[in-house]
Amino acid sequence: MIRVLVVDDHALVRRGLSDLLGAADGIEVVAAVADGSLAACAVTDLEPDIVLMDLSMPVLDGVEATRAVLAVRPQTKVIMLTSFSENARILAALEAGAVGYLLKDAEPEDLIKALRDAAIGGVPLSPKAARALLPGNRPAGHASVDALTAREREVLSLVAVGLPNKSIARRLTISEKTVKAHLTRVFTVLGVSDRTSAALWAQRHGLV
Repeated sequence: MIRVLVVDDHALVRRGLSDLLGAADGIEVVAAVADGSLAACAVTDLEPDIVLMDLSMPVLDGVEATRAVLAVRPQTKVIMLTSFSENARILAALEAGAVGYLLKDAEPEDLIKALRDAAIGGVPLSPKAARALLPGNRPAGHASVDALTAREREVLSLVAVGLPNKSIARRLTISEKTVKAHLTRVFTVLGVSDRTSAALWAQRHGLV
């Protein structure tokens, strides 16, 4: 069963998503909250597998709410569901830790498939979001140390000195699965595909 938390400031959207997802096999909507500032508390209490997060909300927007959610429960996966398709917003969301970015004009079956894909380690992206990640469409030098969480910087620095995942897990007192999740996010933010490239980036940016 995939446990989902819906975060959106529009009551009709929350109700519609809850009804849609609740009727899907293997998906349980554990709660629906109206503001990003409530997301971290809900994640702590309910431990959802996935947060379906709106981007534009009062008090705390989706990007900052994503950071807050992952700070309290890194293993929860955040998927943005929004009306905005600008490259800068997409990159900001992914750099904050979201594993997926979908638009609200997605077909219901595509949304359900995206949740299932994310639950098994996939990266669900709308076609517009995928295009934004192509090298020619990404702002030069967009990745920065500040785009990584403190824990991600720790993991990356240990990768840079050559430690394997098992040793990193022991050093930080976390599971290997969590180490892999952090590295997946780090690779996405840095725009690299392997440990060697990530280690070189860490050395260039003073993380070693």
